Amino acid sequence: MSEIERQARNWWARLLAWLRGAQGGDAARKAREAMQDVRTSDAGRRAESALRDLKDSDASRKAKDAIKDLRDSDANRKAKDAIKDLRDSEALVKARDAAKDAFKDLREGEAGRKAKEALRDLRDSASGRSKS
Repeated sequence: MSEIERQARNWWARLLAWLRGAQGGDAARKAREAMQDVRTSDAGRRAESALRDLKDSDASRKAKDAIKDLRDSDANRKAKDAIKDLRDSEALVKARDAAKDAFKDLREGEAGRKAKEALRDLRDSASGRSKS
């Protein structure tokens, strides 16, 4: 799993866990809907597709195979070459660009605005409950 994919999955898992903690309120519903909007947005679909392409790419398969054989020195050389191929692969460039687009869309797009508003409402409703 690439670092970009790992970061995206960790971020998504943390966000879902946080949302599950406050499932009952209207703010949580808005946040879930906003995150679904981000996920189904064009940039989100492109990022997901690019990550899938990266995972299924020839360079990725070569890296996985080489890592399995790391016990001897020849395997070590193969792994280094495979990782270099993966870094230089077109799939990684596409995945990186798609992730940048998705984050830009999240920052600047309509789905991002909705997500920020929903998260702000969720935070405000949570802080209101803790003061009671």
